[in-house]
Amino acid sequence: MASLTGRNLSMAVRSLMERDDKLARQVEEADAEVDRFEVAVDDMVITHMSTHGPVASDSRLMLIASKISSHLERIADQATTIARRARRLHLEPPLTELPEIPLMAAMTQQMLQDAVTAFVENQSELAHSVIPRDAEIDELNRQVSDKLIELMMASPENVTRSIHLMTIAKAIERAADHVQNIAEEVFYLSKGEDIRHSEGAGSGITS
Repeated sequence: MASLTGRNLSMAVRSLMERDDKLARQVEEADAEVDRFEVAVDDMVITHMSTHGPVASDSRLMLIASKISSHLERIADQATTIARRARRLHLEPPLTELPEIPLMAAMTQQMLQDAVTAFVENQSELAHSVIPRDAEIDELNRQVSDKLIELMMASPENVTRSIHLMTIAKAIERAADHVQNIAEEVFYLSKGEDIRHSEGAGSGITS
């Protein structure tokens, strides 16, 4: 599920940068498969907890696995948002170069890879290292917004494309928030310490 989600995010941004409608449509079609994975994970969790009477540590694993799958599904939703906005942008001439967007996407994908590795290999330090990286993506998103606001102020003709690009950057930023939440859940699973609202933990999405 994590692999498919990461691929969808990568393809969505590629569809934007390469102006490739085919890639965008593939992302939209693959979203349903991620949804099925989330349902399957929840079904396995419910079945295991109802039939095995798991001890506390196993119950915690089941809970975290369900939360992680939910965050992955929401990351995939953000990838779909990017793909849909990209297809709308393809109908018009390019507006401006925004190297921050592919950089944000690459950073988010690396965060996701590290968070999932931390889960699989029970690496609390790796999970913890993911969390502060979200702030860098927040800053890049602000830079994109500032540039696009300037373009909208310069000409009304830039407004529609700027809004699409703002939405794309925000979708990547929200995907990174969900990755941050995954890392926090993995840290909790490993250490039994809830750091979601602790100082310096970041401002990820918790619901």
